[in-house]
Amino acid sequence: MSRAIAAKYTPFYRHQHNNEYLPVVKRQWTNSMGTMVVAANEYGLTDLTFLPQKEEWSTRKITLMDGLPAAKGLAEQHIDQAVKQIELYLNGELNEFSVPLAPVGTEFQHQVWQALLALPFGTACSYSDIAEQIERPKAVRAVGSANGANHIALLIPCHRVIGKSGTLTGYAYGLEIKRRLLAIESAI
Repeated sequence: MSRAIAAKYTPFYRHQHNNEYLPVVKRQWTNSMGTMVVAANEYGLTDLTFLPQKEEWSTRKITLMDGLPAAKGLAEQHIDQAVKQIELYLNGELNEFSVPLAPVGTEFQHQVWQALLALPFGTACSYSDIAEQIERPKAVRAVGSANGANHIALLIPCHRVIGKSGTLTGYAYGLEIKRRLLAIESAI
């Protein structure tokens, strides 16, 4: 079963004019990869980002909305689950996440992110591989843009995209973090 099917995935689209898709809770914590911030709404995680260690990149801003206590409670549960699973992953004890996801994007971005979720653990691919998988072979640059627009790092595994020649390509959080994530996956 692919990762995309195994976890609950609730897509929200940018054209929605209500704030239903915004996170209601966020949490910051430090682990072996550095400092991370995770945010969620009642449907699942909306954001997972690394904080800069040497000002190599800018942090994505996470805007919270007011939520009902029940929504905040569900969001906290999603965050608890995410933090626990990420810690297990970083310790080499987990190779599949089951945290519900609630990313915001365009229809095309959701297609790309679903393709990323379907990548087997410990494998890598190129932008052109993803473009072929979503049956848009000429959309290689658009796939790269959608990959870069992913706000749920690690869980939507954009770090698994490498150059067609097998070289490491850019990563929003720096090549060192990408290299470390790929090393974790190759060791499990």
